[in-house]
Amino acid sequence: MTNIVLIGMAGAGKSTLGVLLAKTLGLSYVDTDLLIQEREGALLQNIIDSHGMDYFMNLEGTVCKELIVQKSVIATGGSVVLSQSAMESLKKDGTVIYLKVPYEEIKRRLSNITTRGIIFKEGQSLRNVYDERVRLYEKYADKIVEFGRCDLEDSISLLIKNLNM
Repeated sequence: MTNIVLIGMAGAGKSTLGVLLAKTLGLSYVDTDLLIQEREGALLQNIIDSHGMDYFMNLEGTVCKELIVQKSVIATGGSVVLSQSAMESLKKDGTVIYLKVPYEEIKRRLSNITTRGIIFKEGQSLRNVYDERVRLYEKYADKIVEFGRCDLEDSISLLIKNLNM
């Protein structure tokens, strides 16, 4: 079995569903945002504020390219799709699942947008970021799983059904 790589916007549920999916399937769990924080000894937003967006994106790409795991669920940061080389590396050893959540639901879930560690280019709104990334998530996804406002149990069931397990 290869890895299962979860991609999608911040607030899509990658980390939450990733842990539960790993437990349900008996796989290991890796969160690339946590690996970045451990490596830097700082929160994501602090890294972005201190070193800038380009530094953070290079770091995220490096962490993903250096990741060597098997039989794992990998929750990625929402901006990982901005790095073609990181996505190619993740796809090489995994099935990429795009957790597609409608914009209005993402907006509702992200109450802490300024402290969450989300990459925004100057002048971008959350809507701009969403619209820009959706096409990249779809480009890199092996499978797209659409979620609305379902509970965790239904979300895990939907994921497993889409993985054909």
